[in-house]
Amino acid sequence: MSGAVCYKIDISSSAISVYKLFYSFKTMLSERFTTALTYATQLHANQVRKGSGVPYIAHLLGVASIALEYGANEDEAIAALLHDAIEDQGGAATREEIRRRFGDNVTAIVDGCTDADTTPKPPWRQRKEAYIAHIPTASPSVLLVSLADKLYNAQSILKDYRVLGDSLWERFHGGKEGTLWYYRALVDTFRKTGTIIIIDDLERVVAQIEVLASK
Repeated sequence: MSGAVCYKIDISSSAISVYKLFYSFKTMLSERFTTALTYATQLHANQVRKGSGVPYIAHLLGVASIALEYGANEDEAIAALLHDAIEDQGGAATREEIRRRFGDNVTAIVDGCTDADTTPKPPWRQRKEAYIAHIPTASPSVLLVSLADKLYNAQSILKDYRVLGDSLWERFHGGKEGTLWYYRALVDTFRKTGTIIIIDDLERVVAQIEVLASK
């Protein structure tokens, strides 16, 4: 590991917030990460991104890349690869397999990024409101992986919106109004957890989406 990480502890909030103000260090990835990548690829082999048909592994790689760029350690990077595994690929059984392969810490991070583990899933708005409600008490690791996921998704929405226009919203359960509400609520709620640089990046992308949507 090179460089320095400076942590600021804010004990005035309801949860202790840890901020990685400087993340110019290198996380050395081991065979565990390679194993997780193979496992994630197998789990999501038949899954594609909504509307685009892009293999789902592209999303998982993107989220892991963002998390690493913002200072993720190996457990956080592995959780980024597996953040949708419980929700989309097996529920409780997949949770226990993740625990067996990668341990309790990775499992806890993935759980914190999961908004449903049953089939069928609860109604969309109910799931999203519950997800937002849990953010203030989430661990720093869950916040990092969740933010990486939301940033990747917001970037994808912005890119596709510029090409597809309002037809883009047909791919989302919440439609235009619900999706815009969700991402603004995410930004506002994440912001209350503390000053983390990745939140600024998410807000910039969401603001660009809102500008396009208002035209």
